[in-house]
Amino acid sequence: MNVKTLTAAVLAAGGCLVTACRPAPEPPAASLGRALQTIVADAVAGHEADFGAALHVDAPRLGLTWEGAAGVADPATGEKMTAALPVLVASNTKTFISVSILKLWEQSRLDLDDPITAYLPGEYVELLRGDGYDPDAITIRHLLTHTSGLFDFADTDIYTEEILADPQHRWTRTEQLEAAMEWGDPYGPPGEVYRYCDTGYILLGEILETVTDQAMPDAVHALVDYERLGLHSTWFETLEPRPDGVPAPAHQFWAGVDVTTIDPSQDLYGGGGIASTVGDLAVFFRAVFTGRVFENPSTLDTMLTTLEVQRAGPDYFGSELRVGEYRMGVTVTEMAGHTVFRHGGFFGTMAAYVPELDLAIGATVNRTESGGELYSMVESAVGVVASHQP
Repeated sequence: MNVKTLTAAVLAAGGCLVTACRPAPEPPAASLGRALQTIVADAVAGHEADFGAALHVDAPRLGLTWEGAAGVADPATGEKMTAALPVLVASNTKTFISVSILKLWEQSRLDLDDPITAYLPGEYVELLRGDGYDPDAITIRHLLTHTSGLFDFADTDIYTEEILADPQHRWTRTEQLEAAMEWGDPYGPPGEVYRYCDTGYILLGEILETVTDQAMPDAVHALVDYERLGLHSTWFETLEPRPDGVPAPAHQFWAGVDVTTIDPSQDLYGGGGIASTVGDLAVFFRAVFTGRVFENPSTLDTMLTTLEVQRAGPDYFGSELRVGEYRMGVTVTEMAGHTVFRHGGFFGTMAAYVPELDLAIGATVNRTESGGELYSMVESAVGVVASHQP
């Protein structure tokens, strides 16, 4: 080998060695995962001993399915919070109910503009008439979009006081409808006022049972098709058994009261009631908003429409309501500069789908008063995923 050849070989080998010494570029998913874990840790910062949070993020464009948690699931024992622990999702149940009703509409088993009197027992119809409502003028569409004018039994001090005074009372759907009639007056005629309302969704639960001739959990399970979507940790608490292999729910706290000490019937019949994991919530939202649940694309278009109304009703649990944000079992807003389809639950849950990023999120915090931390966690996750887009 001549000198020039030897020199070239040495230089080439040296170049390879130098290259080999450089660290390989970090996959985007790895740095994104670290950023997401920081977001979850920040949500519980300073409260690690009595506060838990969990987050699931599915971003297939980035090759990422990630979940993580921080804090504790049970402050009494110090059990660590994990994303595998189910939680009561409260009003996130409304999306499941809405999807189930829309599936029946696809199957021509009901019409969204049918009056609710066609599906409710006579006892319920008379309760409504007796409090000044015209149930013949209230449609299924009104219930889905919270524009029925029905008074919300759940958002009253009386209801809170009764629950806390007798936490193990087993509420019925009929008792809750009676409470709505007794404790408040109509917000306005059907189609005139938008006011978020659990009363309308417990009636949708009743309509599901009437049309399908099944118990509400069975009807939702079949219409959503849990098995096909891969929802293995989702069920109606106390109305059906917890799925095999799924751990007991994490502890959640409402104004310092452990929700596991309260009978789930206080929020069970359609306005709430489902227990699930953050992973199942994300899977469900992705399936709904990517066309895997409905037979016809136009059904999703219908779900994402809202009725034009004149005004919003009273604040909901102190939060101002905005006309046009709520559609059918889903709110459409913006987070981190992106349109987001989302729904929240009173006990500290949120599910979201960001179509522009093809991003699905499930999140929970275990304190009802920590809604700010929950919102910030989800919004920050949207922003971080957006910043990693190619």
